[in-house]
Amino acid sequence: MSNTLYITGAGVSAASGIPTFRGEDGYWRIGSKNYTPMEMATRHMYQNCPEQFLAWYYHRFATYRDHGPNEVHHWLADKNLITQNIDGLDGKAGNQDYIAIHGRLDQMTQFHEQGDLVEKITTPWNDVDESHLTESLFEIFAIDNGAPAMYRSYKPFVLLFDEYYTDLYGITAAQQRMLEADKMVFMGTSFSVNITQMALDIARSMAIPIEVVDPEPTHVLHPEVTYRKMTALEYVQTHG
Repeated sequence: MSNTLYITGAGVSAASGIPTFRGEDGYWRIGSKNYTPMEMATRHMYQNCPEQFLAWYYHRFATYRDHGPNEVHHWLADKNLITQNIDGLDGKAGNQDYIAIHGRLDQMTQFHEQGDLVEKITTPWNDVDESHLTESLFEIFAIDNGAPAMYRSYKPFVLLFDEYYTDLYGITAAQQRMLEADKMVFMGTSFSVNITQMALDIARSMAIPIEVVDPEPTHVLHPEVTYRKMTALEYVQTHG
């Protein structure tokens, strides 16, 4: 029985109206007035400028919280799946066993030391009062005196650029899925994040064939790679 592992990136959610990170309308192009996204989406920024950090996530990501899954998410609903996306659309499509390796923006956790396994709870984004944005966000995330407190305040369940993969984000389970795969299909990802490099390293060392699905696929060093120069939507439509 085939055990194909699908590893997806932002290109999969493009058909749901969610901008990719590196496209012309992507999140890399729409940072705050003073910071780039790679500066904003950090633990350092959350600790030192929580009002800007939380407002950025609210405006740039949470505004898409009501977007629904597309045909690709539904096709992947019964597949062995690791996604880099934090939009939660794979869960909305019905995949009950996927790994959201970078977290999910519809959830939050206690602000904690990395490595701890803490509870994930639903983020009440709908309760945000935009007329009193900072005060409202601080109340929701339990931030007093302008600074988050360890194990009392809350943080979006999102892996930040200055954080590392832990079991809270499913890294051990993800690595096990990679080792057990007999094929890996990378969909809508540019191989610019650590999890795709990790998967590629395992695929090379274990001689696991891979497919790269993207209209402009990143070329990778692998002895058995097939490039599918198409969108994720076109791919699933050709695969039934």
